[in-house]
Amino acid sequence: MPAVAAYKWTHGLPVEDLEREALVLAQAERSGLRFGLRIQTVATLFEAQIGAAKEIQHYWFERWAAGERVPEVVDLNGVLRPQIIALGNEILAAAAADPGGYPEIRDVAGLSPHTRQILAESFAGLQAYPQRLAQILQSGVLRVGTTGDYAPFSLLHDDGTYTGIDIDLAADLARSLDARLELVPTSWPTLLSDLRAGMFDIAMSGVSRTLARQRSGYFSKAYYAGGKTAISRCEDADRFGSLTQIDQPGIRVVVNPGGTNEEFVDANIHQATKVLYADNRTIFAQISAGRADVMFTDAIEVELQTQRSDDLCGTLAQTLTYQEKGYLMPQDTHLQRYVDLWLSLRLNDGTLAQFFTAHGVAHRL
Repeated sequence: MPAVAAYKWTHGLPVEDLEREALVLAQAERSGLRFGLRIQTVATLFEAQIGAAKEIQHYWFERWAAGERVPEVVDLNGVLRPQIIALGNEILAAAAADPGGYPEIRDVAGLSPHTRQILAESFAGLQAYPQRLAQILQSGVLRVGTTGDYAPFSLLHDDGTYTGIDIDLAADLARSLDARLELVPTSWPTLLSDLRAGMFDIAMSGVSRTLARQRSGYFSKAYYAGGKTAISRCEDADRFGSLTQIDQPGIRVVVNPGGTNEEFVDANIHQATKVLYADNRTIFAQISAGRADVMFTDAIEVELQTQRSDDLCGTLAQTLTYQEKGYLMPQDTHLQRYVDLWLSLRLNDGTLAQFFTAHGVAHRL
């Protein structure tokens, strides 16, 4: 806090910044959900920390106004605030690991005994939700992880909005829980690490049910079944009618990293050239432009892309694998059972089929 105060003093900024305080509290509550901590208790702690920070800053302002030398100034936005945010997350992680425990609050210049007592009580008052479903119901927030790069399930647009079958279903799930939907960006390479880190409550992004992913979380029941197939320029489709015809020297197989598409290529392509392309939203344009020859992906994506592009065609008469789509959650049976029941109802009342039709593809299970 002396460093923060020094920056504000030398730049003529006031100690109190209500807009920044509101932002800090909102970020703290989101971080608290990541660690499974009750929103109100997290807010109480961070309000106490903000009060302590302002008390210390006022103390130093008074000393510098009296003529004491101001220390070397450190950049507030580029250095100090990122460090403070990281420290706040460390505090919440430690609190989640040891509910009811709190660190020793040392004597700090400018911090009064009364404020120290408020801080101690706030640390001791931190509470965790009993499980993830309870967290969603009590906090009123459903955090859905989505990649935004896999139409027709989830697609992020340039204006920051998302569309897709799973986006529609995420909104429906949130309504069923009386919760506000918060879409959390994730990616195929970081999907499991983000899940383990508590970044979201459920992943809804056309996620394939695999045993490897099941080791880190729990899947819902399947809501779509398909498999891997191939797509190329229509003029080349006859050349790529089998896996053997595709896996030849000189053939360029483009693939997005980190998901089941890359797993399939790594397991089955040995002679053709693997071309990594990170942006799955524009990957099919690489084939159209002649920068790649073939891509292996799920049949539903091939169905959609061939509808959208006159120059792209599926090349195989049948799928090469069997895959199911499901929703990936933390290992919380309460949440899994709720999602399974919700999904069963939506499968059987026609809602799911309607969402698939609205996005131009057929529902298969």
